[in-house]
Amino acid sequence: MTARIYRPAKSAMSSGTATSQTWVLEFVNETGREVDPLMGWTSSDNTQAQVRMQFPTKEAAVEYASEKCIEAVVTEPKTRKPNVRPGGYGDNFATNRRGAWTH
Repeated sequence: MTARIYRPAKSAMSSGTATSQTWVLEFVNETGREVDPLMGWTSSDNTQAQVRMQFPTKEAAVEYASEKCIEAVVTEPKTRKPNVRPGGYGDNFATNRRGAWTH
């Protein structure tokens, strides 16, 4: 039984990173999914693939995996540079603004 430990990426629908602060332990589906010929639903024999556990830190997730004898692969997140402008949003409406209004 193998699992992967990773930190999920932020949602593409918002700029917030609140949901990407936890670490996730997710079991890998070792068998492929099968399509039911009558209904077209997909199914699998492996119920472990439905398990998704969240941990506050990477160390907690790795410790849990080692206690339960779960072979886990840790994937480090790719960090991105923060996009912070010096003036911020309020600088768009400054009275001493120099330059053309672009939007």
